[in-house]
This record gives sequence, structure tokens and C-alpha cells, in this order.
Amino acid sequence: MSDSKGFFITLEGSEGVGKTTSLRFVKEIIESKGHKVLVTREPGGTPLAEDLRATLLANREEKIEAETELLLMFAARCQHVNQVIKPALESGTWVICDRFVDASYAYQGGGRGIGNSKIKELEDWCLDEFQPNLTILLDMSVEEGMARTRQRGAPDRFECEKINFYERIRKAYLARANANPERIKIIDASPDIEEVQSSIRALLQEHLPQFSKAS
Repeated sequence: MSDSKGFFITLEGSEGVGKTTSLRFVKEIIESKGHKVLVTREPGGTPLAEDLRATLLANREEKIEAETELLLMFAARCQHVNQVIKPALESGTWVICDRFVDASYAYQGGGRGIGNSKIKELEDWCLDEFQPNLTILLDMSVEEGMARTRQRGAPDRFECEKINFYERIRKAYLARANANPERIKIIDASPDIEEVQSSIRALLQEHLPQFSKAS
């Protein structure tokens, strides 16, 4: 993207890592630098994609096949990218998204066991090399993340999975970060919120040339 266009940041991580709180913090920092910011999420971000989100998260008797889940994720993503994210970036707006394509490699790839080659085919077809400029991966132990999740109320379909499902997700996320070190930056999400936010601020200052070193 040219300097006149927006910047695309995604936040990733498994359940309970604090993405929502961190997303608000990133938004505040970017807005403090004078940028217009759009906050969105996946699956979701458009009326149709939000309907697909509700379908994906609902607890139901019928088993959703792993391939069906993956295809619905990409259907929502395709709508989201073309209807919301790309137009916002073209207008110069910065976009912060709660999860993006890395989540499919983690949840449907690692968690459900779908081969990465199948996910890559869908990524190439739907996104045509479109990627975030920066991805912040919030990482913590599965046990701690699930303990936090249990405090939030009734679990959705993903939150009802067994712990080994989340172990596979975390492993897949870390593998993605290892394979894409220039884009995906890992933040330890286990300390208190002030320390996590300090790490995020330092990361943004280091990797975004638009930011000064001043807080």
C-alpha cells in the first residue's frame, strides 16, 4: 500500500487472551496519532457476515463438518474484505480486525485438522495475496486462557471444545508466527494488563514508521 492509504492491523490469539481489551488499546493509540480508525471482527463485519458468525458460534445438535466451518469462515471473510476492509483502507482509514485469515490456519487447520494446503487454496482464491500489514499474536497458556473464558458466561460452540483442541490452536498460531516473523509479532498476554499494554505500545512504536517514539 502507498503511504496515503490506510494500514491493516489484526489481533490474533485463542480464547481468553484479552483481544477485546487490547484491540481498544491499539485503537486509542492509533487515534492519538491522528489517524481515522475502523474496528471490526471476524467472522463478522457486515450484516451477512454477522449472520454467518451467529451460525458458526451457535450451539446446535447437528454437527458442523470441519470443511463446512472453513467454507463459512471464508464466505464471511470474502464479504468482509470486499465490502468493508478494502474500501476503508482505500479511503485512508486504518483498520483493526479481531482475527483474520491466521485464525483459519489455527482453528480449522490446527484445531480441526484440515490441511494447510486446502486453507491456502481458499486464501489465494478469496484474498488474492491481500494480507494485514501487521498481526499482533496474543499468546498465553491454554489453561490460563480457558480459566479467563469460563468467567465470561455461557460458552459458544468453540468454547465448548476440549483442551487439546486449544493446544493444537496455540501450536498452529505459534507456527504461523515462526513462518511469518516480519508480519506476526508475539505478545505475552499472561502478565497484568499494564505490562501487556506496555509491550503493545513498544511493538507499535518499533514496527510502524508513522509513529514517533514519544508516547
